[in-house]
Amino acid sequence: MNMLERLQEDMKNAMRNKEKERLTVIRSLKSALQNEAIHQGRELSEEEELTVLNREMKQRKESLHEFIQAGRTDLADKTRQEIDIIEVYLPSQLSEEELDVIVQETIAETGAASKADMGKVMSAIMPKVKGRADGSEVKKRVEQALA
Repeated sequence: MNMLERLQEDMKNAMRNKEKERLTVIRSLKSALQNEAIHQGRELSEEEELTVLNREMKQRKESLHEFIQAGRTDLADKTRQEIDIIEVYLPSQLSEEELDVIVQETIAETGAASKADMGKVMSAIMPKVKGRADGSEVKKRVEQALA
């Protein structure tokens, strides 16, 4: 079952159970996936679907940060709920230890020795952790390892 089919089923269940917030988020995700498919002019691969879902998650996290800074706890709480719903559709996130292991392995594979090799390491590591780790966290870990 691809992501659109899964979202369609979950949307039906949310309607039946009268879960208004969940239904809104699912519709938003489904719409984002369909828009990307239209933009691409073809069906999306699993990796492309994951990219779209990660983009939606990133937008929510940025909004959450802004709402917290602005003192809008009502909107922050709503955004946290949306993030929780989106997380269901994303692969499980890597733990700090797992991420550190991947960073060390990639540094060894690329032969990186200093921060000057940061780009080489990042381009090698991102496909390995796509959807399972935040890019800014990966960057921070790589910088620490190369320091």
